[in-house]
Amino acid sequence: MRLRFDEREQLLKLTHPVGIRASAALSWAAAQSCWVNEQLRNTLPPEPLIPGATIPIEGEEIELCWAPAEGRVPALAAGTLVCGGPREAFPRRIEQFLKRRAVETLSSETAEISGRSGCRATSVTVGDARTRWGSCSSSGRIRYNWRLILASPEARRFVVAHEVAHLRHLDHGARFKALERELFSGDIRAAEALLRSSGPRLRRIGLGG
Repeated sequence: MRLRFDEREQLLKLTHPVGIRASAALSWAAAQSCWVNEQLRNTLPPEPLIPGATIPIEGEEIELCWAPAEGRVPALAAGTLVCGGPREAFPRRIEQFLKRRAVETLSSETAEISGRSGCRATSVTVGDARTRWGSCSSSGRIRYNWRLILASPEARRFVVAHEVAHLRHLDHGARFKALERELFSGDIRAAEALLRSSGPRLRRIGLGG
């Protein structure tokens, strides 16, 4: 049996083998109250994209500003991201800006890094997977989590190097690891640790509000 707390949905999710009765599974879950309370204590609050909020963009903290008289396309300058137009459209426009920036940045970095690998991605897109930062299909399609644009460049480029290495090796064997190190040309453990530590917050940004 397995009990998991989904921060995004604020739900406890219980799975159990088919042969176990639901009543028995629920009884087991009820006995895990200490673990549940710990998860609730460690839960990060949502960070909606609202005026006055501060979010990381490429690892730098940026203030979100609403200026009704300004343009409706968000503009990033001097530590602020300014967007005009109706207040109710502010969160959507900010998220669209971030997703566009993610596609442009990740496409550029994928092309650069794949150029050194001798392989080429057939497409680069972004989504919002709950647990994965990136994926690569056998046909060469790479899909990233758009929230990587919030992460530091080092952490983001590590994910790009990881997925580009999958263009040649779809496993995580020794040859894949060697190519990943070559393509990233940095401290992989430090980049992984950075993404792991910042990841929970990045996944909460844009929720709520």
